[in-house]
Amino acid sequence: MTALTSTLPEAARKTTAQALQGTLVDLLGLSLLAKQVHWTIVGPRFRSIHLQLDEVVTFARSYADVVAERSSAIGVAPDGRVETVSKTAELPTPVDGWTQDSEVVVLIVEALGVIATRMRERIGATEKPDPVTQDIFIGLTAELEKQRWMFQAENQH
Repeated sequence: MTALTSTLPEAARKTTAQALQGTLVDLLGLSLLAKQVHWTIVGPRFRSIHLQLDEVVTFARSYADVVAERSSAIGVAPDGRVETVSKTAELPTPVDGWTQDSEVVVLIVEALGVIATRMRERIGATEKPDPVTQDIFIGLTAELEKQRWMFQAENQH
């Protein structure tokens, strides 16, 4: 099969593709993590956090699609296969079984923080090679940080 071409120079395409792939894995991992704890959360704040987790899943899946399509647009096949995500995702893991609402919050705050930190690195890495991808990353990072703040507020007394 003939590879798709890109208007990006090869070095820029390679740097951008790596940042996009890492982001795709992070977002797919986040959506799976959030959905898992969405199903297993217990505690007095069950309903509000349960609904908030759905927002995280929706935004993560939506941005995953944007990121994967950007990868395709620059001529690089995105890899969102289960095997790839399970082997390369580096996010905190929920406990087996039910998870107390306060622990869900801690877990999600940590995951969002880890991804937001990596996104800031990717913003820097794509500044010169591909400002179009960088722009996507900036919007995504703003949403990650907003969600992190909203979850952090859940455990403040």
